[in-house]
Amino acid sequence: MKKKIAILGSTGSIGKTTINIVKQNTKEFDVVLLTTNSNIKAIINQAKILNAKNIIITSKKHFLIAKRKKIKKINIYNDFVSYKKIFKKKINYTMSAISGLAGLKPTLDIIKFTKNIAIANKESIICGWNLLNKELKKNNTKFIPVDSEHFSIWSNINNSNQNLIDQVILTASGGPFLRKNISFTKNATIKSALRHPNWKMGKKISIDSATLMNKVFEFIEAMRIFNLKKNKLDIFIHPKSYVHSIIKFKNGLINITAHDTNMRIPIYNSIYQPITKKIKSKKINFQILNNLNLSKPSYKKFPSLNLIKYIGDQTTLFETILISTNDTLVDLFIKKKIKFGEINKNLNKILNFKEFKVYKRKKPSNVRQILNLNDQVRLKTIKLCIK
Repeated sequence: MKKKIAILGSTGSIGKTTINIVKQNTKEFDVVLLTTNSNIKAIINQAKILNAKNIIITSKKHFLIAKRKKIKKINIYNDFVSYKKIFKKKINYTMSAISGLAGLKPTLDIIKFTKNIAIANKESIICGWNLLNKELKKNNTKFIPVDSEHFSIWSNINNSNQNLIDQVILTASGGPFLRKNISFTKNATIKSALRHPNWKMGKKISIDSATLMNKVFEFIEAMRIFNLKKNKLDIFIHPKSYVHSIIKFKNGLINITAHDTNMRIPIYNSIYQPITKKIKSKKINFQILNNLNLSKPSYKKFPSLNLIKYIGDQTTLFETILISTNDTLVDLFIKKKIKFGEINKNLNKILNFKEFKVYKRKKPSNVRQILNLNDQVRLKTIKLCIK
């Protein structure tokens, strides 16, 4: 029997990788749903190739354009309320790859309709983990993290007691500025910040990798997903990005998970789990394994790492402030409105605003609360930076 699947954000980077995996094994999959914001051409092409029955185009303008095309055998919807029409019973697998906080509600709402959900969206996990986890438990839906670091941890402890973990190390490449001095990074250009040494990524995540803010986010994700205290987690620089996590268990065993710098590996395994299926991959790189070159990061060069001290053991609305402020500042840097060094400087300013400190003690109770706060913080950040 074919595995019924849905791909939220099918025209983005993670979505396209998932599509390519499914394309190579069409006899094994029945694609029930694909979604995009506005990329009509790409999603219609994907739907035709995979015989997808339903697509959601959330941009009203692009939805109306697509409807006028009168495409046969494809149902076209404009919002995620349509889930109720699309899913008659639980499907086997969902890839949630809509970027930003726009992905939170669609992810939360589809949990009841899927047996397994792979989430590639950092923002959803960081800002709304308490909401997601509640829904996962309520609907007995299995969660699979897709970030290479978290997937490597998950694959090691999937059937083990998490209480057996003694320490988890997340690795960071150090980005394009690992060998640069602090004075250089303060005035770094967009072009230099986007030049990641190992991964091909979008602009936003590339800038977060240059500031190491992505590791702050991954640290928070690991805390939430695996219910770990801060003292159980650490970050080490590993320039080659070959090792994705190191886990030390209380019984003395240490698991080091390594794989090529290719998101296809965690995505492929998330789709086929619990079955182990062969994937085309490179031979073991002994040259890297013989010289892992692990080291502690410099908090002076990467001051964003100091933000970890603000994070508590439970999800609060403060994480929404962190995400929203950083997203806005990175966008302003890409648009050449602020300097690279001003990202962290302004981030710390805003996080210390008296009006935002109260959110350190407030749990998010619904998606609307998170999205409203996101809008408020964005406006405040723009006002601070653009005079």
